[in-house]
Amino acid sequence: MMSDAPDTTKPFDYATAFSRTIGWITATEQAKLRSKRVAIAGLGGVGGSHLLTLTRLGIQSFNLADLDRFGTENLNRQAGAFQSTIGQPKVDVVSRMARDINPDLDINKFPLGVTVDNMEQFLSGVDLYVDGLDFFVLDIRAKLFALCAEHGIPAVTAAPLGMGAAVLAFLPGQMTFEEYFRLEGKTTDEQLLRFMVGLAPAVLHQGYLVDPSAVDLVNHRGPSTPMACEICAGIAGTQALKILLGRGEVLAAPHGLHFDAYRNKLARTWRPGGNNNPLQRLLLAVARRRFMRH
Repeated sequence: MMSDAPDTTKPFDYATAFSRTIGWITATEQAKLRSKRVAIAGLGGVGGSHLLTLTRLGIQSFNLADLDRFGTENLNRQAGAFQSTIGQPKVDVVSRMARDINPDLDINKFPLGVTVDNMEQFLSGVDLYVDGLDFFVLDIRAKLFALCAEHGIPAVTAAPLGMGAAVLAFLPGQMTFEEYFRLEGKTTDEQLLRFMVGLAPAVLHQGYLVDPSAVDLVNHRGPSTPMACEICAGIAGTQALKILLGRGEVLAAPHGLHFDAYRNKLARTWRPGGNNNPLQRLLLAVARRRFMRH
């Protein structure tokens, strides 16, 4: 872990910076958000957008983890990807961007990413975990969500799908990540399939996938859009606000939300038993035939 302490000689006026949010939340609630710490693992497609959204919401403390560097292939969707940042560590770039919004941010950086060895430290003092890990990183993701459940930390995952987002929240004392996705004991390919299908039971995005060959689970490759990443950040940011302030209904797994801007549709999903639900088993069978190519 590395500390990213503020480095500025000009006083920062927090109240003025976030004054335009007041009305949708109270000044007391704004102060509460300021006191919270959020952990984000993965700062690429959705993670960078999550950080900037939550920083603009007024959250002031973060634990951030990513071991990757920006590349040209990230330019189509990632908040920190610019010609000037190619080759730079993602955790450093997005931390600079966030601190350019609020120089008083308290950021703990984990430049080696989240590992089994530092996972406890990564979640230390955290009020909420927001998942930004690459879709194909399942082992660490499953362990992180399990540790969140063990420590009573609410956790949110938002998947950028097509031109929309599917969001699931896992709250303390309710259905866990493993109980929903049922990944344990499965092959890597089957786990990826179960994660994909479990994230979006409404499958709103599939109808306009014009080139199915771009979805290659076996070789860990899939298409993406910038709109989906920003929609993810907006919905996950709203879930974060409701969880951290204890205000507003939060749909916890096995309930979920899937909004697709291309289809002009919002689906509220419910899959009791998660991927063991009969409808999910049917979707899994269809997905295996369509995407599991070797």
